[in-house]
Amino acid sequence: MQPEIEAKFLNVDHDTVRRKLTKLEAKLERPMRLMRRTVFDYPDGRIEKVLKGRLRVRDEGDKVTVTYKSPRPDQYMNETETIVGSYDTMVELFVALGLVPISILESKRETWQCGEVEVVLDEWPWAKPFIEIEGKSEREIKDCAVALGFDWHDAVYGSSDNVYRAEYPGMTIAETLMEVPEVRFGMAIPTWLEKRKTK
Repeated sequence: MQPEIEAKFLNVDHDTVRRKLTKLEAKLERPMRLMRRTVFDYPDGRIEKVLKGRLRVRDEGDKVTVTYKSPRPDQYMNETETIVGSYDTMVELFVALGLVPISILESKRETWQCGEVEVVLDEWPWAKPFIEIEGKSEREIKDCAVALGFDWHDAVYGSSDNVYRAEYPGMTIAETLMEVPEVRFGMAIPTWLEKRKTK
């Protein structure tokens, strides 16, 4: 497994970030596109509850990946990922093996290469826009964050659940976006999440 070293910065203006990336001579690798993912677990929920991991199939627009993420002792995650041929076929294969699709999620993502790090502009349903900076070392990520005008102390780590916990402070650590069977643009916000806007 490779360490996934990344930091998120929340509630950002994507147009401002684009202008700063352009000034830094970053390269737009992939424009904003719709992505879909299915997250799987065993019927007893052991991937999430016992292993504290996450298994997903994701259609990234130009490729399909299967990824397993598991926690590390620090704030980052271990990640094992491979490219596969078909989103639908991989979903069918996991179901045939006894795994259960627990959530289907949509997001939008734009990808930039800034020196040695990748900067992605993310949009998720019911959340304010954010960015994610990923690289091989924390130093590279910090340098990029500072160059883009972000305070490292504002960085958020981990899964998209932490993005929602920041926006919906009433969410407990036990609550997760995976509790929502479908997270899609244009859908009404779930009642339980709406109620978590305040503690």
